[in-house]
Amino acid sequence: MTTTSRVLYLFGSAAPPVFDVAMVIQDAQDRGWDVCLGLTPTAAHWLSSQLSELERLTGHPVRSEYKMPGEPDVWPKADVIAVAPATFNTINAWALGITREFVIGVVAEGIGKNIPTVTMPCVNAVYVQHRQFERSIAELREMGVRVLYGEGGFVPNQPGQGKPKEYPWHLVLDAARQMASS
Repeated sequence: MTTTSRVLYLFGSAAPPVFDVAMVIQDAQDRGWDVCLGLTPTAAHWLSSQLSELERLTGHPVRSEYKMPGEPDVWPKADVIAVAPATFNTINAWALGITREFVIGVVAEGIGKNIPTVTMPCVNAVYVQHRQFERSIAELREMGVRVLYGEGGFVPNQPGQGKPKEYPWHLVLDAARQMASS
């Protein structure tokens, strides 16, 4: 855990780049962030063997579920929220306000609380043919979310041809830094 006052909520969905989240946390900490990690339930399942290490790395509990009513918050308040990788399901649920999952609930509230938020999808070229995806991207942008998609962000691959190690995490952290400075 760092002793900075800048807090980054890093939220990941179940897409292959999430397996690199420890490296991303370390990069964010090197950039001066106190990182709190939230995961969708499936991403938490994928990383279940690493959760203790990720908690040690961040100094905070890794969260994937809502807290019980009346329980205190275990994280400091966010200065910036970054949602990456954001799956087709995450993008659409968020834009539509379907907050069954902890991560979606926090980012939906983050819009109302005016917390600067950036997201970068990780979807294949077939998913983006679904009309709702482009509507959801447009809706999130209209709500003030910085969406790193298309040129200058994530560009979809054909199914099964993704290159998770090439996911441009640095763009997310660069955007978070810019948003914290403005």
